[in-house]
Amino acid sequence: MKWNRIVQVLAGTAALLLAANFPVSAQVAQAERPGIPGNSPIPMPAGDMSAIAKEAEGWLADLIKINTSNPPGNEQIAAMYVSGILAKEGIQAELLDTAPGRSAVVARLRSAAMADPSKALLLVAHLDTVPVDKSRWSVDPFGAVVKDGYLYGRGAIDDKGMLAANLAVFISLKRSMARLNRDVIFLATDDEETSGEASIRNLIAKHWDKFAAGFAINEGGNVFLKNGKVQYTGVQADEKVAYNIAVIARGTSGHASQPTKDNPVVHLAAAVAKIGNYSAPVRFTSIVRRYFEGLAAVEDDDIGKWMRSMETPDRGEHAQRVISDASPLWNSMMRDTIAPTVLTAGVANNVIPAEARANLNVRLLPGDTIDRVLNDLNKLVNDPQVKLELQPNAGLAAPSSSLESDFYGVISKVVAQEFGGAPALPFQSTWLTDSAQLRLHQVQAYGLVPFPLAQEDLKRMHGDDERIPLASFDKGVGVLAKIVSEFAVAH
Repeated sequence: MKWNRIVQVLAGTAALLLAANFPVSAQVAQAERPGIPGNSPIPMPAGDMSAIAKEAEGWLADLIKINTSNPPGNEQIAAMYVSGILAKEGIQAELLDTAPGRSAVVARLRSAAMADPSKALLLVAHLDTVPVDKSRWSVDPFGAVVKDGYLYGRGAIDDKGMLAANLAVFISLKRSMARLNRDVIFLATDDEETSGEASIRNLIAKHWDKFAAGFAINEGGNVFLKNGKVQYTGVQADEKVAYNIAVIARGTSGHASQPTKDNPVVHLAAAVAKIGNYSAPVRFTSIVRRYFEGLAAVEDDDIGKWMRSMETPDRGEHAQRVISDASPLWNSMMRDTIAPTVLTAGVANNVIPAEARANLNVRLLPGDTIDRVLNDLNKLVNDPQVKLELQPNAGLAAPSSSLESDFYGVISKVVAQEFGGAPALPFQSTWLTDSAQLRLHQVQAYGLVPFPLAQEDLKRMHGDDERIPLASFDKGVGVLAKIVSEFAVAH
């Protein structure tokens, strides 16, 4: 065993001891908590999940305390922590090393001696998180602070909350000795946030036989709260495709006391301003069309009216503007989007640089092409000093998951029952998930973070003071358990 591997193992052991010696579960369980946000109090599914949900609160808190900000990730310690929990339950888990200090975790509950991948159900979540700017948080982002019924910490929603819920459901199947009608597989991935060389793409290439499945549930969709009640559940069946484009302006470097007309900063700023004000045309995919048709029925009368008018010949364009202005999410679901995200230029305050750069984060609707976007942007910028270059590691266009599958039907039925009749709507996420890679391998993958969340909490993902209501977490564990039980347990 190499020395660095020894250090990693010792660090993982330290993390496990830390979790054992600090009763986070008790801290979380005793915290003041608001009522379940929903349409009405609804009991947990058969095989009461309330006790294991409390355990899962502790696992989530411990996972938050293990910093897996990506880059660099360092998910191996969290992977060891998860495998240790499974081992205590008598479940054999395997660490899949993807890079130094980086690992995924896979475990399986068998329904028969011979596996049938076409029927298997995969529970997916990722171990890594986006980075934090600690100075902008009101609490320690890795402290798992409980305050006013919320658990704060990076990854509380994205995606350690889903990871802890998957773990709870998986363990509950084992404890109850459930008679499964298909294999259920637990998978905790790494490097999801950057989709780099240690991501699920690598896992599929090297270890597909360990978690091949016909169906999967992952992050990607949400239970949307409005005015304290569940308005609808968005079940992700498709997602946009991500690209990055570098905008590069070049000119003559020189002394800042003698400005030049080819100053790259000026040309870059002008190009970025044009792109920032650009709006791509609206195009409705079949999933987005069904989403708005369903949402119009539960939205406020005025908004619902405009949703129903978006494809009419007389009021369509105006309706599209109204809906786009009403919500950044809705705007992004209807069109390709281009967001400038990073600017770099200059070496000193008194030097005109020879080069200035910006990054554009592009999210394409399924079926659209990046070549067309590049062509449109080049025409828009129309500056010979500015070049647009497509960057590597782009997303992949994957087929949509079926809205006619048995699993989609189970998800839709259960969430409607569990959230007082609020509808389940097919959802096309504007963000990326591991499900795209799974769909490319014929997996019917659906996204649903099962915790009821208000917009105030959803917007904290990838932002400051990320948090999850503990009551919502507990409810989500029960909902996920009901979905898995309905689909994978023989009745």
